[in-house]
Amino acid sequence: MEDSSRRKFLQNAGLASLVSISPLTEEPERASELFIHHVLFYLKDPNNAQDEAKLLEGLKKLAKVPQIQFVNIGKPASTSRSVIVRDYTFSWMCFFKNIIEEELYQTHPIHDEFRRDYAHLWEKVVIYDSVGPKKLS
Repeated sequence: MEDSSRRKFLQNAGLASLVSISPLTEEPERASELFIHHVLFYLKDPNNAQDEAKLLEGLKKLAKVPQIQFVNIGKPASTSRSVIVRDYTFSWMCFFKNIIEEELYQTHPIHDEFRRDYAHLWEKVVIYDSVGPKKLS
C-alpha cells in the first residue's frame, strides 16, 4: 500500500473508531460546532532569536495539517491594559470544522513531528479550546 493511501486509510479508520466511541454519537450537534484551538507558547529562553525563529519554522510546518480551516501565528500585541497577557512568545490559533477534525489534527503525523522536533524549545504551553456555533445570530 502506498504511503499516502495507507495514511488516508489510517485516518479514516481512526475517524470511524472515534465516531463509534465518541459522545458525539449521542450529541450530534457537537459535530457541527466550530472548534477553536488556541495555544500560547513560552520559550525556555525568550531572548534567544534563533530559538524563536526555529519555533516559528515549526509552527509554519504545523499549519499544513489539512484539517485546519484557518490558522494565525501571532506575537503579543503592543496593547497595554491590566487584563492583557503579553508574556508568551507565540500565539497559535487554529479553527476546525468540528471536534472530530481537531482530534484528527491531534494525531496527524505533522503534529507528532512538531511535538517531537520542537518541544525542546518551550518551557510551557497554555491551551484554550473552545466550541461554538459556526454562525453567530
